[in-house]
Amino acid sequence: MGVKQRSAEPERRRRYVTTRRLDRIFLELHKIYLFHVRFFKEVFVPPYEIKEVIRQCYEVGVRSLPLISLTGFIIGIVFTNQSRPSLSEFGAASWLPSLVSIAIVRALAPLVTAIIAAGRVGSNIGAELGSMRVTEQIDAMEVSATNPFNFLVVTRVLATTFMVPALSIYTVLVGLLGAYLNVHQNELTSFTTYFTQVFEAISFLDIFSSIIKTFIFGFTIGMVGCYKGYYSSKGTEGVGKAANSSVVTAMFLVFIEELLALQVINLFRAM
Repeated sequence: MGVKQRSAEPERRRRYVTTRRLDRIFLELHKIYLFHVRFFKEVFVPPYEIKEVIRQCYEVGVRSLPLISLTGFIIGIVFTNQSRPSLSEFGAASWLPSLVSIAIVRALAPLVTAIIAAGRVGSNIGAELGSMRVTEQIDAMEVSATNPFNFLVVTRVLATTFMVPALSIYTVLVGLLGAYLNVHQNELTSFTTYFTQVFEAISFLDIFSSIIKTFIFGFTIGMVGCYKGYYSSKGTEGVGKAANSSVVTAMFLVFIEELLALQVINLFRAM
């Protein structure tokens, strides 16, 4: 009898640990759900923090321009260099502007912009709100009858939602310009001919779907950064975890959303 009880004890412990993990997962999902519900309630309720939204748009958009400019320019040059040998083997080097435009507009520009925003903006939001939580600044705002969620979370999510699409469009322009310089240097293609082929290769669906994707990416990056920072654990270690998990989680969700969006867009193309 005692032997059976001892043999059953490890199984009970495993079940207990599994149950606790499932409880934590479901509690975390419920917490995320309430966070989203609160955001959609607060975003339509005054007072509207217009000045703070503009300031956050400047932090997210304008301060990201140097990094976005360099990255987009390099992407255009590198992708053109990598694609030229493959097209030349089939005697289709003249299709290079069309290939570059399709790749940059459909996938590269939105995805690269979202990844950069997740790394730069998401970590910044997570660390900033996390430090405010650790130093009890958020608690002080609640005590002083100020709505910290509206001022800290809503403004940052709106800024990322609106600025990531704008940055993505800018990345497209910079990437196409970098690709043009490379094509002109090797094939001596004129500016007019290059951009004529570029715009002939893309459709309204390509542009519209890319913009919609970037709105979703921007919303995701803002929500993840704000959630991780707003509910970060106490102590300086919690600030570091909030910043790190903001980047990792946002990038993971961006890739998942890109995959799902691709399936939906392909359905529309097949119609």
